[in-house]
Amino acid sequence: LNQEMMNLYKREKVNPLGGCLPMLLQMPIWIALYRTIYSSAELYQAPMGLWIHDLSAPDPFFVMPLLLGGLMFLQQKMTPTATDSQQAKMMLYLMPVMFTVFMLFLPAGLNLYILVNTMLSLLQQYYLKRKFTAPALPAARGA
Repeated sequence: LNQEMMNLYKREKVNPLGGCLPMLLQMPIWIALYRTIYSSAELYQAPMGLWIHDLSAPDPFFVMPLLLGGLMFLQQKMTPTATDSQQAKMMLYLMPVMFTVFMLFLPAGLNLYILVNTMLSLLQQYYLKRKFTAPALPAARGA
């Protein structure tokens, strides 16, 4: 069954790690940024604006983590799935909720970085989906 699944991936040119691999590649950057934010004296109590008065402290009103969770849900909704429906549902609901919970207690600077990165990824995905979607065929007349 797994061999047939891999043959299907090859035949349809689908990368089985397409959804998770980009996030895994970013993990070292996130860890380094997390450590930098916590150890940098320049970022301690550095105001960013609006409600964020310290980039090294968690978001006091949880705006960015909740926004990140919503954008990640939207991104998962836009991503075509090559997996079974049960796994697709898990990725659709579990990943955004898990990231939201993780981000509730991490520094606002890291939250901001991941939020902006997710926004840019979402815009890129929307642009590519719109650019490469086949135009709808006109309805048949006089049928």
